[in-house]
Parts: sequence; C-alpha cells; structure tokens
Amino acid sequence: MKDTIIIKGLEVELFIGVPDEERAAPQILKLHLELVPENGFSNLGDAIEKTVNYYEVAQRVKELGAERPRKLIETFTEEVAAVVLSEFAVLEVTLEIEKFILPDTDFVGLRMWRSRVSG
Repeated sequence: MKDTIIIKGLEVELFIGVPDEERAAPQILKLHLELVPENGFSNLGDAIEKTVNYYEVAQRVKELGAERPRKLIETFTEEVAAVVLSEFAVLEVTLEIEKFILPDTDFVGLRMWRSRVSG
C-alpha cells in the first residue's frame, strides 16, 4: 500500500450544469481526493515542506472551481487532477465528485485516477 493523503468531503462552490438555467446559480459539489505524495511518510522528518500541504491543495481546488462556469463534472475533474499533479508534489491522484442534482438520489458522481506517468 502506498502512503496516501486523504481529503474527504471538500465542498467546492461553482457554476456547473448542462442547461443554462442550472448554471445560473452556484452549486456545491463534494470532492474526495486521495493523493500519493512524492515522499513517503517515513522520510519527512516532521517537516511540512517535505510533504503535500493538504490545506493548500484544498484552497487551490476551491479557487479552480471559482475560475469559470462549466457544463460537465467530467471537465472539472480533469482540471482538478491536472492542477494537483502539476502544482503539488503528488505522483497519483484519485478523485471522486458528488453532485446533488437528481431527485430521489443521494448524489450523482464519478471516480477517476490519474498519475504523472499515465492517465
């Protein structure tokens, strides 16, 4: 098992949806991220600069959501993965998104995995 940092239930506000009416008001999506950092936990020496600062990741994902409206959660998911892999010391990211839009469901969502090497 790889050392993994987990951010569970991150609420991100953004304008998203296929019909214009749906994008007219912001929605809250819930994101669950699993990050495999470049450095394993045993080599950190209690130094934050040697690991992934999960607060900074969470803030950057929220900023990304606020940048512009989108139609598809798939688009936003790909953008989040690209930012996490390019801006942070992360080798792999698994991302789940929950969208609360359909009646009679808890949520609709997706799960994806990306890495710097493949994906």
